[in-house]
Order: sequence, then C-alpha cells, then structure tokens
Amino acid sequence: MRIKFYNARILTMREGQEIFEGELWTSGDRIIYCDTTDQIEEYYKENPGAMLVFDREIDCKGNLLMPGFKNAHTHSAMTLLRSRADDLPLADWLNNAIFPVEAKLTAEDIYYLTKLAVLEYVSGGVTSIFDMYLTPESIADACRDTGMRCVQVGAVNNFSQSPELVEEMYNKLNGKDEYNSYILGFHAEYTCTKELLQKIAELAHKYKAPVFTHISETAHEVAECRERYNMSPVEFLDSLGMFDYGGGGYHLVHTDEKDMDILKKRGMFVVTNPGSNTKLASGIAPINDYLKKGIPVAIGTDGPASNNALSMFREMFLVTGLGKLRENDAACIDAMDVLKMATVNGAHAMGLNDADVLDAGKLADIIMLDLNKPNMQPINNICKNIVYSGSDSNVILTMIGGIIRYEKDEYNIGVSPEEIYRKASEIKARIDKEL
Repeated sequence: MRIKFYNARILTMREGQEIFEGELWTSGDRIIYCDTTDQIEEYYKENPGAMLVFDREIDCKGNLLMPGFKNAHTHSAMTLLRSRADDLPLADWLNNAIFPVEAKLTAEDIYYLTKLAVLEYVSGGVTSIFDMYLTPESIADACRDTGMRCVQVGAVNNFSQSPELVEEMYNKLNGKDEYNSYILGFHAEYTCTKELLQKIAELAHKYKAPVFTHISETAHEVAECRERYNMSPVEFLDSLGMFDYGGGGYHLVHTDEKDMDILKKRGMFVVTNPGSNTKLASGIAPINDYLKKGIPVAIGTDGPASNNALSMFREMFLVTGLGKLRENDAACIDAMDVLKMATVNGAHAMGLNDADVLDAGKLADIIMLDLNKPNMQPINNICKNIVYSGSDSNVILTMIGGIIRYEKDEYNIGVSPEEIYRKASEIKARIDKEL
C-alpha cells in the first residue's frame, strides 16, 4: 500500500532537526517522502518517473508524526502474571511467585500471552520490542502474526534454555521474516554457572556478535558477585570476553566508575527500566553519569509482572523524574535526551538501524500523537509535553512496516482483542487449577 499523511507536524528525530509541518508518504514497508510541502515539487524533479497514486490519504489535522517507541527490554508473555505477584522484593518475587507459574507455561500459552502484550504495545505507540522469554519460536510466531517488530535475546540460565538453543535460534530467527531477529544473550550472572557464561562468550566470539543480559539490577546481586569472583558483574562478565563485540545490560542500577569505563570502552548500551526498578525497590540508575560519559541509554518497561504497565510514556517520565531526584538537580536529563532514548537509542541497541528516525528509505514504523487533548494544550514545547505530560491516550495511530496496526481504538493485528482476552483467561484458569 501507498499511504500519504498530510497536514502533519513531523518530528523526525534526525539530529538537529526541529519539528516541521509537512507530509510523509509510505510505499510498502518504507518511507519514500518526509519533508515540507514546498519540497514536493523538488521531489518530482528528482524522481521524474514517479506516478504516485495513494491507496489512502490521511489528514493529520496538525497532529504529530514521529518514530514509534522502541521498548528495549521486556518479557511480553508475563502478561499472565500482571498484578499476580506484587509488593515483594526481587528474590522472593522471582523464586516464590514467578518461577512456579512459569514452569507450567507451554509454547502455545506464550504465543497467546505475547499477543496480549502486543495489544498494549500498539495502543501505546510501541513499534519494536526487545523481548526475552522462554519459547523463542512461539514468540516469533506471535509477533509475525500480529505484525509486531520483535528482536529477541537469549534467556539462558541454569534452569532453562541452553547455549545450543541460543545458537540455534540465532541462526534460525535472524532473517526468518521481516518482523523477527535475534541477539545473543543470557538471563543474568547470578542465574548462570561460570561454565555456562563461558559458552555464551564463546558464541559471541564465534559470531563476532553483541551480547545482552540483566546486569547489576540490585545491590544484593552486585555484593554476591563480588563475593563469588571478587569483581562486580560488569567486571566479571567482561573478564570472560563477553562484551568484546559490544552488547548491553538491562537495568545497570548499581555501577561504579570502573563499570562505566568498561561500558564505554566496549561500546555497550544501558537499557534502563525505572518503572520496574521503582516497584521492586531496586534503586535509581545513574543515568546522568551515563550521559556525561557518552554511554548510550535506551528505555524498556521490563515485563508486565514487575512493572506492571507496558507504557513507554510512564517510563520516559520516570527516567527524567527519578534522575533529577537522584542528582538533586532539576536541570539534568533533558526531555529531548529521554525522547531519543525511547526511539533512536532503542533502535540502535536492538540493531534496527533502519527504524530509528523518519526519513526517506527508512522503515515505515510511525506513530501519530493527538495534540488536541487537554494534556497537550496549549502547545509550548511538544517534545517536553510528550515526556512530561504525554500518555498512551495520545496515540491515535501506530504503523509498523507500512501497515497500520492500531488506529483510534481499532486493532489490526489479525485477531480480535476479545479472542485474546478469552485465551488469556483460559490459560490463567488452567494454571491456577494445576497449582
């Protein structure tokens, strides 16, 4: 399909480019025009053979087009556990409330529970997810079938998956279809033996590939790692050659100067998850320090069991709000930096370099935000409004790969919300009975 958006305010997220009024055109899964209206004539001069007939023309009525949000860390199928295991510290939460339920999940369960998360993603302006969970192939199927762009990461630990499975999925899911890709990874240092971690590091070297994992989420985790290896998790994993080809860490709440030097040296990404870290009382990540050192930061919600929402708007506010509180400095962590974390940096962390900004030739992963809502008026600074007062209710359209997947409370993901809710309820009832 060819779609024309006109009468739009456009935030491309290209470096140094301000919001402008213009048009954006898509053809297939790509953007073919993104510029002011007065440049259209120039476009036809440069493309004399172009005969553009659009399948649909959308009057944006002054609303904002921007790149979709990249949820750079989540466990989508944990929708089953939303509000089921709350108000517990991380260790109790995982061992006593989460793991027993997860042991009952099938690949088919995870397929439908991932679709439930997709409903929340698209209605909240998320066009790509960086997902870590138990059954990679059924997750890939769910994302392909709903049209969600998904990058998965290995979840190896002492209890599930294996380095062999990670290698198999790395070769099988990369290039499988236009929606799915896969990055090497493991759950965390504290859930893996040293031998297991060494095997993942060997894969990183074999494929010259980045590795992602949970790192330094809690002070307890860091203290235990120092007791085991006389090093912080960042130091220890780096000593294995884990990050010789880059990668990143989810959370990175408790780090010191030496850790940050390693992150910078290895070209690693920090993926911060302030909602989850706040709810589990894990701490406040030193985001301002990362920014000062030039370490790229992306944003993820974490899973719907620990957050419990999958809203990037809430995460953006918490990144800047908690960061200001931590530093006792209302001027630090500017809203524009946070917006970059939620879009451009997330795309780069996930290896989606064609989905980072709005520009001709880039993937048509686009959202439209309603500026004619009370929380967006009057218009003083749109970017700051998105971060400080925006919400999922402002999302009126989500396009992934040139296909509109959500528009004004209507979903286009191949199945009705009611069917997904029914399946999720059936899964919950079965597991409750088994437990």
